Amino acid sequence: MKEFLLLFLLATEASSKSHGSWCEPGCDCRGDLKFTICSRALFTQLPGRVPPSTELLDLSDNQIALVPERSFSMIRRLRVLLLQNNNISVVEDGSFSQLEFLQRLDLSWNRISSLSEGFSLGLGFLRELQLAHNHLTTLDSKSFFHLDGLQRLNLTSNAIHTIQTRSFGAMSALRQLHLEDNRLTSLRGGTFSMLRSLEVLNLKGNRISQTEEGVFKPLTSLALLNLVHNKLITINFKTFLSIHTYSTHILLEGNPWHCDCDLQRVFRKLRSIQRLFLDDYYNLSCEAPPILQNYRLMDVDTELCIAETVTVLIITITVVITVLAAMVMGERKRKKKKSGKHWTQQGDVSDESEHN
Repeated sequence: MKEFLLLFLLATEASSKSHGSWCEPGCDCRGDLKFTICSRALFTQLPGRVPPSTELLDLSDNQIALVPERSFSMIRRLRVLLLQNNNISVVEDGSFSQLEFLQRLDLSWNRISSLSEGFSLGLGFLRELQLAHNHLTTLDSKSFFHLDGLQRLNLTSNAIHTIQTRSFGAMSALRQLHLEDNRLTSLRGGTFSMLRSLEVLNLKGNRISQTEEGVFKPLTSLALLNLVHNKLITINFKTFLSIHTYSTHILLEGNPWHCDCDLQRVFRKLRSIQRLFLDDYYNLSCEAPPILQNYRLMDVDTELCIAETVTVLIITITVVITVLAAMVMGERKRKKKKSGKHWTQQGDVSDESEHN
């Protein structure tokens, strides 16, 4: 029994030394949990010694600036990689190409300004990608080329003003797309053409003033469309009518609505569609015309159409009266001219008779 205990202690010590040799100073390598925690270790580059069995690697809150090519070739079992809150500005092509089992990658709160096609190499099994709070300005058509298994993409709080057609073309499995607090001004047809599985599209806090008619049509699973705090002054009825999901909730509060009868009519028709739910309709307020500023649309919609109808009737009646008056005056002038000509002809006949 003593010999067994001695052998066990020796084996444990040897294992501990071996395990320790794989752990970078400043990291906590928890072999039993397959976690390697290197958060707040003041690293300026990726650690060189990480246990090959690691499945979760936490490198958050460091000062890492570069992710080199094939950085993680020795830890191919990795499933979760946390790199948020660093100074990363460059992610080289193929940086994650060896991580075929990676499911979650967090690169939020860094300084990344562009993504090449090589960024997504080897990430076909990735399910969640966090890129919030970076410096991205455009999404290239190849930026996410290899992410065909991705289900959640967070691009919140970048400076994105352009999304090229088919930027999300490989993401047929995507269920959540977060684009809030960017600089988008319009939504073009084809932007979301392959996102048949998308359930949540968050566009809150952009500068969107225009949406092409069929831009949401491909989103056959859409459950939530958030357009809060954009620059919409009106909406096209057919833009939302093209959404054919069983139940879609639409948020539109905080836009500078130009309240007129056309807008009221569009909202009335949208609210009559059973599959669409305008959850914040009662909070929508007018920005224009000035007389209605800060009024809720629901409080003025009926009066809007009555006032507009009366105005149209007055204008129509005025135009009709003006036209009729012009016609009457024209007829009078014609008759007067004809009468004058008649009397002139009679005068000529009289003069001719007297001469004879």
